[in-house]
Amino acid sequence: MPKKLKFQEAMKRLDEIVSLLNGNNLELEDAMSLFEEGIKLSNQCDQQLKEFELKIDELMKNEVQDDSTN
Repeated sequence: MPKKLKFQEAMKRLDEIVSLLNGNNLELEDAMSLFEEGIKLSNQCDQQLKEFELKIDELMKNEVQDDSTN
């Protein structure tokens, strides 16, 4: 996984990885590589979601402050 994917791209790749791992026709080494990639993507998506939540909270906070000054 050379570059950080956009959220939707990462989720799509995670879905592909799950399908491949569920297929049960991979060599152990390949399965381990896919599993490792999946863990990294999962962590990336989790971090992105946390960043999105913080941004939304910030925007909502600013909106409430703007409304109270009007």
